[in-house]
Amino acid sequence: MTGSEDPPSFRLGYVPGVTPAKWVRTWQERSPGVPLVLVATPAAEAAALVREGDADAVLLRLPVDRTGLHAIPLYTETTVVVAPKDHLLAAADEVSAEDLADDVVLHPLDDTLDWEQPPGLPALERPATTADAIELVAAGVGLLVVPQSLARLHHRKDLTYRTLVDAPESRVALSWPDEETSDLMELFIGIVRGRTVNSTRGRQAAPAPAARKRSEGNGKKPAGGKPGGRGGPRGAGAAKRGKPRRRS
Repeated sequence: MTGSEDPPSFRLGYVPGVTPAKWVRTWQERSPGVPLVLVATPAAEAAALVREGDADAVLLRLPVDRTGLHAIPLYTETTVVVAPKDHLLAAADEVSAEDLADDVVLHPLDDTLDWEQPPGLPALERPATTADAIELVAAGVGLLVVPQSLARLHHRKDLTYRTLVDAPESRVALSWPDEETSDLMELFIGIVRGRTVNSTRGRQAAPAPAARKRSEGNGKKPAGGKPGGRGGPRGAGAAKRGKPRRRS
C-alpha cells in the first residue's frame, strides 16, 4: 500500500429494522485494524447501493432483483399486523388474513412482502413508506402488515401488533456484487454464517497425529522402516525364505 491510498475499510449497508450490531462486534474482535462502516439505506435502494459501489455489501430483504448480485439468506422474519391498541384484533394472540377482511389494510410502496393479493380492503392511496403507513394506522385509517422488526422499529404507545399466521414472510439476506469476492467480503461472510475464527473455506483436514509423526523426519515411510533397511515387517515373505540350506 502506498501513502496515497486510503486505508482499507468495509462498508456495510442495511435496511430499516435489520440490526447488524452482533456481527459488527465480531468484526471488531477479528479485524480491529479495518473499520466496518455502517450505511443506512431505504429498502428500495438497497440493491443499488452495492451495484453502484457505495457499499461493499448490504443486509436487505428478499425478494429483490438479484441481477448481478450474490445473496445469502440469513433468517426469516415473523409477519405481524399493526393495529391501534383499542382494535378488536388486540384481544387475540394471533390473527389470520380472514380476520382482516373487513378492515382497510395499508400497502406502502416500500413493502417487501411478496403478496399475491394483500389482505383486507385496499386504501384509496398507497403510502410512500412504512413510516407514513404507521402514522395512518395511529390515525385510525387502517391496519398495516409488516415484518416484526419493522413493527418494533416504529413502536408507538398507542399501537400494538399481532402475528399474522398465513402471510408471506420476509427473508433477510446478505448481498454483494457477483463480480468478485474480496478477502474482507469472505471474512464478513464467515462472521454472518457463524464460522469460528480458525475456520477457513476449503481448508483440508490435517493428517492424524500418529500418521504425521511416522511420516516426518529421516525419510521414514508411514508403514515401514528405512527404505532398503531391515525395518520392514516380517510376514509371509520372510517365512517362505526360511533358513539357507547347508551344502552337503
